[in-house]
Amino acid sequence: MRTHDVAPTGVKPFRRWDLVARARSTLDAMEHLVGGLGTAVLAVAALFGLLVTAAACLVGVGVLLVPTALRGLRVVADRERERLSRWGPEITAPEPVPHRPLAALRDLAVRRELVWVAGHAFFGLSLGLAALTLPLNAVRDISFPLWWHLVPPDDLATSSMGLWTVDDLADVLGVALLGPVWLTLAMILVPHMARWQAWPGRRLLSSDRDADLVLRIAQLTATRAGALDAHAAELRRIERSLHDGTQNRLVAVTVLLGAARRALARDPEQAAVIVDRAQDAAEQALAELRAVVRSILPPVLTDRSLADALATLATACPVPCRIDTDEAERCAASVEATAYFAAAEALTNVARHSGAQHSAVTLRRHDDHLRLEITDDGHGGADVHAGSGLAGIRRRVEAHDGTFALTSPSGGPTTLVVSLPCGS
Repeated sequence: MRTHDVAPTGVKPFRRWDLVARARSTLDAMEHLVGGLGTAVLAVAALFGLLVTAAACLVGVGVLLVPTALRGLRVVADRERERLSRWGPEITAPEPVPHRPLAALRDLAVRRELVWVAGHAFFGLSLGLAALTLPLNAVRDISFPLWWHLVPPDDLATSSMGLWTVDDLADVLGVALLGPVWLTLAMILVPHMARWQAWPGRRLLSSDRDADLVLRIAQLTATRAGALDAHAAELRRIERSLHDGTQNRLVAVTVLLGAARRALARDPEQAAVIVDRAQDAAEQALAELRAVVRSILPPVLTDRSLADALATLATACPVPCRIDTDEAERCAASVEATAYFAAAEALTNVARHSGAQHSAVTLRRHDDHLRLEITDDGHGGADVHAGSGLAGIRRRVEAHDGTFALTSPSGGPTTLVVSLPCGS
């Protein structure tokens, strides 16, 4: 029988994964700070250009430089928006900078960018440099016993800002013990420093609520148009399938039955042959009609699950396909149908155009989104605008307010990622 150690009441037991999680968050925050340090250097350059332009305006020759300086400011601010969007909620760029200097200076977004660039050039740069010194000091002090004897005695000092000098081995070990102290400080301070560095950008570079509302309305208008286009395309596909397939079969059945009726009196054997042909045509028409019905909403989605439907697709795909799905709860029928048709169209493209030897479909439910990923090892070069059915997938996905991403460099591999909101 296994026993478990129980910590005393009020005392939290040490958990190794807490330390690992803390270390990962520190590394992640350090990555944020280094990225912010890069944009801070650009902010220093932009601020210097703005100050030179302002000084030139005092003598009347800097007015012509104002639009260029403000466009450079916008470029740096957009880099910061892009950086912050990778680590949190997306920050959308405002309208382009007005061409006229006075109109540009009256623009609220430009004025907020001016305040941000001044603060980020100093505080963002200082926080980034301070954060870098913590792990560098830790590495220097931990490795101090390896190289201290190479330093001339007169110049020997520690990274503890000269609090003591090193005379013997005990002092060397004391310096080495400072390394874990620096690491502890880094794990405590670096995540906070990353938030402090990003805070001005999120406050000053984000669009106001009215702009966000206008953008959201535009997005909803576009997705509604995409939904209508996808619906119209689906109706055209069903009509084409019925007209070119089932209807022609039924016309053939009618013609054959008429011929059999006329031949019944004079040649019963020939009439029987014609009736057999009419029966075959009717069976083919019934099979095509069933295929059209299944293409509207596959019964396996209703009877079983999306994972089973994807497994059926993989079995029918000419290219060997691996299915990796989790046992997630069911989503709305329209969401599952969209994911199913996206996978079906993508695997059809893999079989027809990619020249791949293997493919894979991965389905994951994360929070309130359903993520579908289709990959293949083909020759790549897939293009949404090439008429290969990818545009139809994108329209279907965007109609559900989802996202569509395609990566297909020449030579492969090709990765298609679809993310659909499906509620919590």
